[in-house]
Amino acid sequence: MKKSRSLKGWSIFALLALFAAGTYVFWAKDPRPPGDPKIGKNAGKQDGDQAIPVVAARARRGDIGVYFTGLGAVTPINTVMVHSRVDGQLMSVHYREGDLVNKSDLLVEIDPRPYRAALEQAQGQLARDQAALANARVDLTRYQMLVPQKAAPEQTLATQEALVKQDEGTVKLDEGAVDAAKTNLDYTTIAAPIAGLVGLRLVDPGNIVHASDANPMLVITQVDPISVIFTLSEDQLPQVLDKLRAKQTLAVEAWNRDMSKKIAQGTLTTVDNQIDQTTGTVRIRATFDNSDNALFPNQFVNARLLVSEKRGVVLLPTAAIQRSSTSTFVELIQPDNTVTMRTISVGVTEGDQSEIVSGLAQGDLVVMTGADRVQEGSLVNPQIQGEPPGGSKSQKPAQSKTKAGPAPPKGGAE
Repeated sequence: MKKSRSLKGWSIFALLALFAAGTYVFWAKDPRPPGDPKIGKNAGKQDGDQAIPVVAARARRGDIGVYFTGLGAVTPINTVMVHSRVDGQLMSVHYREGDLVNKSDLLVEIDPRPYRAALEQAQGQLARDQAALANARVDLTRYQMLVPQKAAPEQTLATQEALVKQDEGTVKLDEGAVDAAKTNLDYTTIAAPIAGLVGLRLVDPGNIVHASDANPMLVITQVDPISVIFTLSEDQLPQVLDKLRAKQTLAVEAWNRDMSKKIAQGTLTTVDNQIDQTTGTVRIRATFDNSDNALFPNQFVNARLLVSEKRGVVLLPTAAIQRSSTSTFVELIQPDNTVTMRTISVGVTEGDQSEIVSGLAQGDLVVMTGADRVQEGSLVNPQIQGEPPGGSKSQKPAQSKTKAGPAPPKGGAE
């Protein structure tokens, strides 16, 4: 029994000794080449392994516009619903749907024959009554010579004078009838009252049209120039009115529904004469040169009114600005490429650029992409947006916190 226990003890002792020898050999072996300066907790890491790669943006000085934005709709400056002014059969149409027509272009023709006949009747009546007037004037002249000679009674002269005036009135009536007949005949050919875009044809040739018809034969809308009517808050109105009183021309941009594309550039024309009390807004009209037909009547647009422009302010990409429940801040990259939080004050934001009122200076470098991976004091390796790899000379390259030995002089080691 004692011999068995003794063998068991020696076996345990031998295993422990073997384990200790293996551990010694493992830790004693040094895989690094002689003279490797990397020691301590950073052994085995290359320079810069601790730097976090980020995309950075540099604060710069520039100009930024102050815009008021409102919802609007494209509204033609002139819209004409073309009706017939006489009754008759529609004989021919001289336009195609969707055509751009010029002012005075022939559009439609109505049967002119009844109105041409009426004109001839009026002209015949006028000629007959003019002849009667001429005869009455001859008689009047004769009586004016006979009455002083007592060859004709004065009553006959007075009657003849009244007859001449009566015939003159009849002739004027006939002249009016002729003019009316000519006008009606002119109305049988309908020309474009304005230049613009013709809509769909509402009446086909062969139909009888009436001056009393409620529906028009066609609609023409002026598209060049064209206007946009949009709304602004009543709080923004005083600043706009001040610019208008100073005779300044304010630029207006028309953007599509999702603000992804600028459609046209125009100018502010006028402001409505009253504020809508139910919405607290005022309607504003801007006029656009629409020679390229980029704007279409009743199209929905976002209107951006340029009220003023701030020049020489500090600008920063909006994507680099972070916000919390209590402050607005950026992750500022210091000259040693460590990060610190910097509270800022933001002014005007326009597109992807924001005005920095306080907290940053021109040339300051801040983290734009990768801010979620850094914290106070983190070492970063910034790739500066808009600058070649390696950053600006004024910004030190990323370095490891582990110090390296001095570089050997050229021509050999020490």
